[in-house]
Amino acid sequence: MQIDRRGLARRSSASWKLGVLAGSAMVLGACASPTPSSFIDSTASAGRVRTMDVCGRVRPGGGALRCMAKIVLNPDGTVKQASTPQGYGPPDLRSAYGLPSSGGNGRIIAIVDANDDPTAESDLGVYRAQYGLPPCTTANGCFKKVNQNGQASPLPATDTGWAGEISLDLDMASAACPDCKILLVEASSATTTDLGTAVNAAAALGASAISNSYGGGEDSSVSSASSQYYDHPGILVTASAGDQAYGAEFPATSQYVLAIGGTALSKASNARGWTESAWTSGGSGCSAYIAKPSWQTDTGCAKRTEADISAVADPNTGVAVYQTTGASGWAVYGGTSVSAPLVAGIFTILNLDAGGPSFPYSHTSDFYDVTSGSNGSCSPAYLCKAGSGYDGPTGWGTPNGKALTSGGSGSSSGSSSGSSSGSSSGSSSGSSSGSSSGSSSGSSSGSSGGSSSGSSSGSSSGSSSGSSSGSSGGSSSGGGTCAHAVCSTGVPLTPSCSTCATDVCSADPYCCNNQWDSICVSEVPTYCGQSCSGGGGGSSSGSSSGSSSGSSGGSSSGSSSGSSSGGGTCGHSVCASGSSLTSTCDACATDVCAADPYCCNTLWDNICVGEVSSYCPAGTCP
Repeated sequence: MQIDRRGLARRSSASWKLGVLAGSAMVLGACASPTPSSFIDSTASAGRVRTMDVCGRVRPGGGALRCMAKIVLNPDGTVKQASTPQGYGPPDLRSAYGLPSSGGNGRIIAIVDANDDPTAESDLGVYRAQYGLPPCTTANGCFKKVNQNGQASPLPATDTGWAGEISLDLDMASAACPDCKILLVEASSATTTDLGTAVNAAAALGASAISNSYGGGEDSSVSSASSQYYDHPGILVTASAGDQAYGAEFPATSQYVLAIGGTALSKASNARGWTESAWTSGGSGCSAYIAKPSWQTDTGCAKRTEADISAVADPNTGVAVYQTTGASGWAVYGGTSVSAPLVAGIFTILNLDAGGPSFPYSHTSDFYDVTSGSNGSCSPAYLCKAGSGYDGPTGWGTPNGKALTSGGSGSSSGSSSGSSSGSSSGSSSGSSSGSSSGSSSGSSSGSSGGSSSGSSSGSSSGSSSGSSSGSSGGSSSGGGTCAHAVCSTGVPLTPSCSTCATDVCSADPYCCNNQWDSICVSEVPTYCGQSCSGGGGGSSSGSSSGSSSGSSGGSSSGSSSGSSSGGGTCGHSVCASGSSLTSTCDACATDVCAADPYCCNTLWDNICVGEVSSYCPAGTCP
């Protein structure tokens, strides 16, 4: 898998500027660029919390991965923190999943994350002391921290976003299995290669379970990466299914991992004392590359389906975490970064860590069936809507510790019959046609075929970087009205507004659930077979098939927007992606490149375009 160093440096790091907290400006993150507003969920309404992705976003594929943690914010956008725990703690989680208060017999749970959290051990000590859990320290042999090669040094650079992820993972493993040892393996960077190397190191150091709270979009390299890094027979490997709703993510789609989805967990006056529903942002989907394992028999995906099982992940029913690197105490976290280490701890304390990803399929009755909630709309519906039996967002359900204590009571016959019945009962409508539609959701390759022939209504004269063969910003009609062109950033689009929006959102649900940002725009060529290099303003109804008029090398004078003259000649408009610009060609280019040298040293891509409005006083792009 090719390493997207650009995505790694600026998307997978958390560049959070969170405003003033307790009278002082509090900056959580390793990057100097402003926090993209798209990283913050501003859609919270009454009864819904506001959250932020602590590790930002990365482009699908390319080797750059992101953690799946969400931190709860105050209404003003600052991190919600307190001097005492908020959210669910170990007693709540043990009660919800029927877990014993001790066990694990000193087996090792490995936590694999990127970058270093220098206060990981001390923060873990505060969490465990708060809840009366036995100390887990380097001195008593319970805690160990190593780099991706299994060595105590050198450790990677500190990243405050990933530090939050690390604190969350360590706390959840402790909550589920207080007597387990914890091995923290810190990868040098958030790439498939480095994180995968760390997984191999964890296995070599004797881990019984390995938790991976990260993921990213698939590309053609995931099949080989799956075998190279995640195939460890006899060791449970868990992976977060994602927190961007419907759409496959790797490594959760690996046939060697237990893919963990997310639920909302609430107390209830029933026999269990708790109730769960599918989390609206929890991941599910069909792999485009990983073959369907023999133990998975649902018919909606031609290849591997995620998730397998699930656990609490909704930030609205979040968990308590203690963190001081990049934060200052107790915070509330959500995301499938909660469920992956929690399940790793649950399986380990119940002596099920050698069961592997096929285990739930042969013990279906030992999980709490989650039958309500969804993460969107798809066909067949069970891939994104919870129902009786198997479904995409919650798999076979959540662990029932009391049923699983004896090693599971379900039979293998429950797997084959339950799997097929889960498919039909989860959504009887449309399940017969689910095979083709399910598999297409993960397979990008632009099924709209570039036939968009959209008109380039926003293409300013002479500023498109390259002759984009007539598809500048258009998208073929999909039976609806788009709020804006697919080549323009803005509010989230409705998938039905165009076939291109459908294709992009199938691969990257963020674009239809949260915001159509510059990453969504950059995905249009990949998934729709059309170009957005003409300045981005094509109408969604697209009618003309002619190419946008400018050829590469158009002068910036008179270009689309926001590029004041700076004493040089630009290769293209600052509002069009293309070759790297010379910082002296334009005052706006100078400002952008001062903050983001990649734009002048390597490539002026859609992220550079998206930064125009941030760094140029009067700069906006269509």
